Amino acid sequence: MIHLDPPEFMKGTPSIQIAPLIDIVFITLIFFMTLSVFYQLENEVSINIPKAQQSKEMERTPGEIVMNIDREGLVTINQKRFSEGELQAMLKRLSSLYPNQAVIIRADAKTHHEDVIRVLDACAGASIWNIAFATTKEEAAA
Repeated sequence: MIHLDPPEFMKGTPSIQIAPLIDIVFITLIFFMTLSVFYQLENEVSINIPKAQQSKEMERTPGEIVMNIDREGLVTINQKRFSEGELQAMLKRLSSLYPNQAVIIRADAKTHHEDVIRVLDACAGASIWNIAFATTKEEAAA
């Protein structure tokens, strides 16, 4: 068998292994793509959430629906706007598939009360009773 030595100029130079480098790049890419999807779904609408003194941070459950209601009363879920009829149909379909579906309502502080009640009526009409309202904690005065 022939024994081939590397050329003299290559003996002292370090080499970079490309395979582990590509693996790390792909894992980092997947991580940030997944993270950006969850961040985007939560903050898809610029809403000023009202403040509450007794606000508590709740544990998020998998599959809960976040409904965003803006100042004009438009309902947005997962970057899609819903009319009243479309919202009712979607909630009924969701309730039939998942009987104990959790819903979080993120209404703007300037949203009219009747718009929030309209969404609550749609949830009640679809037999969804596991409802929470999103608020931020009011900071204590110094």
